[in-house]
Amino acid sequence: MSPYGTTTVEELKARLDKGEHIHLIDVREDEEVAQGMIPGAIHLPLGQIPDRLAEIPKEEEVIIICRSGVRSDNACQYLSSLGYTGTVNLVGGMLAWAHLPQD
Repeated sequence: MSPYGTTTVEELKARLDKGEHIHLIDVREDEEVAQGMIPGAIHLPLGQIPDRLAEIPKEEEVIIICRSGVRSDNACQYLSSLGYTGTVNLVGGMLAWAHLPQD
């Protein structure tokens, strides 16, 4: 069993549409986020995470986002190994998000 959670883009969008405040961290590179981000997400490239741990809540839910869900999964594994208890991987990443119906 994984030490961190997962969520789908549909679940995340439904929560955001309800007005929930959710910690979102986008671990993609600069050129990728230039193409768009989920509203409210903070850009924190994957390679910078070890130097910016203080910016990530350790015990609150934090949904990690990347292009396809692979780098965010790596980030969740890393953070979980450091004792972060609320990390959640966005399955399918921005590729899946792009296929959601937009309001």
